[in-house]
Amino acid sequence: MPDARFTAQSPDSKDAALIKEFIQGLWMERGLSDNTQSSYRRDLNQFACWLNQQGKSLMAVTQSDLQHYLAWRLSEAFKASSTARQLSCIRGFYRYLLRESVIDVDPTLNISNPKRGRALPKSISEAEVDALLEAPDVEDSLGLRDRAMLELLYGSGLRISELIGLEVGQIDLRAGLLQVVGKGDKERLVPVGEAAIDWLKRYQSASRPLLMGATNPEALFLSRRGQQMTRQTFWHRIKFWAQQAGVKSELSPHTLRHAFATHLLNHGADLRAVQMLLGHANLSTTQIYTQIATHRLEQLHKQFHPRG
Repeated sequence: MPDARFTAQSPDSKDAALIKEFIQGLWMERGLSDNTQSSYRRDLNQFACWLNQQGKSLMAVTQSDLQHYLAWRLSEAFKASSTARQLSCIRGFYRYLLRESVIDVDPTLNISNPKRGRALPKSISEAEVDALLEAPDVEDSLGLRDRAMLELLYGSGLRISELIGLEVGQIDLRAGLLQVVGKGDKERLVPVGEAAIDWLKRYQSASRPLLMGATNPEALFLSRRGQQMTRQTFWHRIKFWAQQAGVKSELSPHTLRHAFATHLLNHGADLRAVQMLLGHANLSTTQIYTQIATHRLEQLHKQFHPRG
C-alpha cells in the first residue's frame, strides 16, 4: 500500500525516466513479476520524491544524502524491514546505473542496512494453555497420548523435535527428570512438573501398550501404527486441539515452549534459570523473553497501581 506521505507526489521527469529504464532493464534480465515491478517503482519513486524535496535528483545522490534519507525514515518511524527492503532496491538501481556507465561512483557503497529488532516469540495466555491442555479426549488412547505430550511440552519447555525424539530410557518419572538431546547433540537434564508426570504415567500404563501392539519400540510417544510420532503429525494434532478448545491466538510449532518461558518469567523466574531449562547456549537468546515479561509488568502497573 502506498505511504500517505508520498501519495500526492511523483518524481520529476528525468528521475522517472531513469526508474522506468531500470525496471525495464531488470524485466529483460530476470522477467520480474508485475508485483515486483510495482514494488521497485514505488520504492524508487519515494526516494526520488524525498530527494526532490531536498533539491536533489537521483543522478546527484551522495553517500551523505543516503544517510540523511535513512535517518529521516527512522525519525518518521518507518519499519526497519521496509527500510532495508527499500535500501536493497536503491542499491540495485545504482549498481545498474554504474554497470551501464551512467554514473561513475556507486553512492550506496559502505551504507549499512538498518538493524532489525528481533521479533517477539508468539505465546498464548495461561487461560488458553489450560483450555488447550484440557481439550483432548483422555478416554481415547490417542487423546490420552496427546494430553501427555501437551502437558510435557508446556511443563518442560521442550522443542517439538526433542519431545517426539524422547525414548523410554530418557525419562525418570520417580526423580521427575528428562535426559534431553537438544541442538548440536547437547544433552541436558530437564525437570518435569507433577502434572506432566501424572499424565505420563497414565499414558504409559493405559495408552502406550495399546499403541505399541506386539512391537517393543524405544520411542516414548507412538503413532496409531506403533511407530515414533513425527513432528508434522504432532503439529497437526496441536492445531486440531487448539481449534477444539477455541484458542484464537496464532500458533506456531514453538508456541507452548514460548508460553513455558513467558509464564515462568511472569511468575518471577530467574532469566538464567529459564536459559538452562530451554537449553539456550547464550543468555542473549533467552533475553528476548524479558521484553514480554516487561510488557506484562507494565500492564499490571497500569491495571492495579493507583497512579498507573
